[in-house]
Order: sequence, then structure tokens, then C-alpha cells
Amino acid sequence: MTFANYEYLFLLLLLIPYIVWYLLCHDKSSPAIRVSSTDAYRIAPKTFRTYLLHMPFLCRIVCFTAAILALARPQTSNNWTNKSIEGIDIMLCMDVSTSMLAEDLKPNRIEAAKKVAIEFINGRPNDNIGLTVFAGEAYTQCPMTVDHAVLLNMLNGMRVDMAQRGLIEDGTAIGMGIANAVTRLKDSKAKSKVVILLTDGTNNRGQISPNTAADIAKSFGIRVYTIGVGSNGTAPYPFVVAGQTIYQNVPVEIDTKTLASIAAKTDGEFYRATNTQKLHEVYQQIDQLEKTKMNVKQYSKRYEAFGMFALVAVCALLLELLLRYSVLKKLP
Repeated sequence: MTFANYEYLFLLLLLIPYIVWYLLCHDKSSPAIRVSSTDAYRIAPKTFRTYLLHMPFLCRIVCFTAAILALARPQTSNNWTNKSIEGIDIMLCMDVSTSMLAEDLKPNRIEAAKKVAIEFINGRPNDNIGLTVFAGEAYTQCPMTVDHAVLLNMLNGMRVDMAQRGLIEDGTAIGMGIANAVTRLKDSKAKSKVVILLTDGTNNRGQISPNTAADIAKSFGIRVYTIGVGSNGTAPYPFVVAGQTIYQNVPVEIDTKTLASIAAKTDGEFYRATNTQKLHEVYQQIDQLEKTKMNVKQYSKRYEAFGMFALVAVCALLLELLLRYSVLKKLP
């Protein structure tokens, strides 16, 4: 908590002489009568008024202190801040074609990939990470950001039935996916720039071939890590027939040669993930990448907090007046 008018806090020093005066001189200034002996009062029972005798003084101290704090305008410390953090720039490039609905990974390929990607993002809080999705065409789902809450929200909202609903062309445009990710990374100042490409098929769409996209990535110093996801042989794929879901084993066709070539050209690595555990291992290896410093500007809003202190001051003043003119009222 900070104070906008901190100079008012110096008024609290006035409490020191006031407390000293009360302790040394208050009893002498109060009305009194002389008696020959006070022995008779020693055995007199004490009433609750006796214990409240100094309460008005305490209320006045609390009221004065709270009023000064309110005048000093306490505020939360939320503001723009610049800080340096360690991290790298990463674009996740994920296949969302209909083939990702195959259930050789549980519950299916796309959901397993999303789950592992979320764990990877949560494990790298300082990285600048974005998300590109592709099927027969590619687009940026989330630009690179260190606000991972936004990124995770976008990732959770990623659905593989976009092609089924006609929102995106179906197919596998690996080259277009890499090219889209490269456009987000090419102007980065980070020492380490990485694309993590995940797909379960072979390139059959797009105006840019995978090898051409790899050459473009290499020219900008971007490493591409390729992951071929899916079991070997065949995989169960759901088909909806007459309102019912039936499963049929379809062949798994992953162009491992092209994926390996992309990784080799860009000094990356190619991985085969036949199950969720393999996916975990892939992301753990990528987690060992070099980190670099970057400046991040963060914003948080400033709020006034004087209201609570003003309320305490008013309550303390009312309590003092109530005690002084009721329970502790003195005769003239």
C-alpha cells in the first residue's frame, strides 16, 4: 500500500506530546475535592465505569490516527511496471483436422495434445508463447504473450470439429501452419525462437510446401520441433451413422520423412508420440531449451483505500461522544 499524500503522515507526530500530556497532567487538570483519607474508598467495589474511564482518550487517539491516514490517501500499489524475465519465444502449431478425433490416444488425439500442451505452458511461466492452428488452412489462435491465462483460455476453446462445421477447410496444410507461426516469430529479439509443430497426417493442402516453410524458418533462425502423434498401424475413428457413433479402424498415415526433414533443416528434432506418455516426454525434452532475457511491461489498476480509515475515524469519534455524554458524563 502506498500513500498519495504521504506528507500528512507527519501529523501523527502530534500524538506524542498529547499522550505525554495525558499521562502526566490530565489527572491534575480534572476537578477534584480534598478529603482527609482515602482508606474508605479502597474497599469500595469497582463499577464498569471505572474500566471505561480512559476509553474516550483511546477513542480520540484512534480517531485522530485514522483521520490522518485517510487524509494521506492510501492506495493499492497496482501500476505499470517493467521487469526483466528469463524465457524464450515459442509458437505452438497444432493440427485440428478431423483426423485428430481418432481415439488411439485418450480421450482422443486433440484432447490429449491439449492437455499436455497446457501442462507445458504452466511449467514455463516466463516464456512468450502463442498458438497457431491449422487444418486445410492456418490461422493464429493466440499471438505470443506472457499472459498465459489468455493463452490457456484460447487453447481450451480450440475445437477439432471446426472443419466438420465448415468453419475451416479440412485437410493437413503443414507448410501453411509453419509459415503462419514463422510470421509471428520472425521479428522477435529473443535468442531462442521455436515452433513446436504437432500433426497426425501428411501435407495435402496449402500453397506453401513443408520444406519451403522449413527453409523460411531457417532463414530467420527459428528451430522447428516436429511431433507426429498417433499409434502405429491403425487407430479407432468415430463415425456418426443414423444418429449413432460407430468406430472403424483407419490407417495411421504420418509423413515421418517430411517431419524429420523439417526438423533437420532448422536444427530441431523430430519425435513420434504413440501415446500420451510419449507426448509428455517430448515436451519435457523441449523444456530444456535455452532461455533469454526479455523486458515485460505489466499493468494493474490503482484503487483508493481511504474509505476504510475514514469509517474507523467516524466510528471512534461517535463512540467517544457516546461515552462522554452518557456513561461517563460528569457533573459541572
